[in-house]
Amino acid sequence: MKLLILGGGHCQLNAILKAKNQGHSLIISDYYEDAPGKTLSDFKELTSTFDVDGNIEIGKKHSIDGILTLGTDQPIYTAAKVQEVLKLPFFIDSKTAKAVTNKKIMKTIFKNKCIPTTKFAFLKRNFLDKDVDNLKFPVVIKPLDSQGQRGVYKLNSIEEIRNYIDKTLNFSREDEILVEEYYENDEITVSGWVEENKVHVLTVTDRVTYNNYPQIGICTAHNFPSKHLLSNYNEIMDITCQLVKSFNIHNGPIYFQMLVGKEGIKVNEIACRIGGAYEDIFIPLLTDVDILDMLIKSSLGMALDFTNIKNYNLLDNNKKLSVQLLFAKPGKIKAIELLGKETFGDSPEINSLFTLTNPLPGVKKIQLNIKKNDDIGEIINATQRIGYMIVEGNSNEYLKKNLDLAFDNFKITDSLGNNLLINFNNYI
Repeated sequence: MKLLILGGGHCQLNAILKAKNQGHSLIISDYYEDAPGKTLSDFKELTSTFDVDGNIEIGKKHSIDGILTLGTDQPIYTAAKVQEVLKLPFFIDSKTAKAVTNKKIMKTIFKNKCIPTTKFAFLKRNFLDKDVDNLKFPVVIKPLDSQGQRGVYKLNSIEEIRNYIDKTLNFSREDEILVEEYYENDEITVSGWVEENKVHVLTVTDRVTYNNYPQIGICTAHNFPSKHLLSNYNEIMDITCQLVKSFNIHNGPIYFQMLVGKEGIKVNEIACRIGGAYEDIFIPLLTDVDILDMLIKSSLGMALDFTNIKNYNLLDNNKKLSVQLLFAKPGKIKAIELLGKETFGDSPEINSLFTLTNPLPGVKKIQLNIKKNDDIGEIINATQRIGYMIVEGNSNEYLKKNLDLAFDNFKITDSLGNNLLINFNNYI
């Protein structure tokens, strides 16, 4: 079958490989000519994943049987519109897709449906001081329709908002921004699948973040299970079900970000997709539910087997896992070393490692987005991510030991021998 995948980046690589191995003919739409996924595709299209009309024409050109995206927010709307125009199978309609990709619609629904969230307002460039009278500082400003923490800043005054509003609007197609009260919190993510209005929650993770003020919220790890799961389980499940109902999500994947603080749980934002922290890889490891296979099949109108997902119970899952989203200090890469040996030169990927000698315990996978001689810039948003590492442990103690050992034996060095790889010490 012919499948159009929106995006050929590293977040989409696993989907591209799986769909290819299943025998599907792949068309990759991405405005980067050198997007890594394009090397695995049957057809390459130099079109933005945000370009609705352009991707409709691609669909017609190739007579596609289905369309999907994962890992990023905005292409969900494109996929839904293509599906509707070409009458293809998809799990949400364009109205729902718009609501979960535009923060103005999203936050308005939160308010109207009494879903707990932070106080907020919408501002244009020429806003008046009184437009933020109801908000307490500090505040966070965000684009209405972006992703990857682009244009997200924590600010302390109206003057700072005026100084940063253009930077935020540079990442948006809209003419106004979201401003919301900063809520001191721990972040959690809820991932799952909706089957004919029935919610199946598969994982609840702690979303660990790095703040390089005024930039905030850059994700550096997802840890399973969340330390808040047991104490907040009922509230998490109630809010998740309320969100699914309020946004008319009848089928497909869900990825909800929530904030746990002194005033209880508040919803940060939601998405109808598989998450961008490689949930397509770590959810099957934790649950035996191949959520990526479900996405591919549902996008092509194929029947799904819900046996594993129906037999799964989140509270019975005793596994421990950490996804380390890798970042590095600024510099030029001279070598990439694993277990004291230079691992590779020009190849940007290491897959399913260490079945050779001296395996690192608990490490399930390392994948890099960079190679020798690449220049690493300062961390300002999630686009500076250089790869990821998935590590398991039989207990929190062993998970920590496995993480320590992995970082001790994995180095990205510059010409002076300095290790550029950052260990954020994101332990459960």
